[in-house]
Amino acid sequence: MSQQTLNKTEPHKPIMVEEVLKAFQDVALRVFYEGTLGAGGHAAEILKAHPEIERYIACDRDPQALEIAEKRLFPWKRKIDFVHDNFLHLNEQLARRGIQKVDGFFLI
Repeated sequence: MSQQTLNKTEPHKPIMVEEVLKAFQDVALRVFYEGTLGAGGHAAEILKAHPEIERYIACDRDPQALEIAEKRLFPWKRKIDFVHDNFLHLNEQLARRGIQKVDGFFLI
């Protein structure tokens, strides 16, 4: 199977899942901001591990990545705001949504 075929048939596997989950292990997350959503692999694991999340701001500059992530994260669609932008503008993104407090950030 070629690498190109593999990428189309299997979801991207994030490489830092254990580290990310450990970092937020004892944190109650109500609002979470991810600035590098990509294919949504980390988001899926964070959302599984933290069902208390009420709002997940999912930002990426790549519209194709957002499209892929939106499909992958469908089970949590009511919790997620997909943002096509650069995380450098996160203050403006949060302000537009009336969010004054974020419990966790992932920007790698």
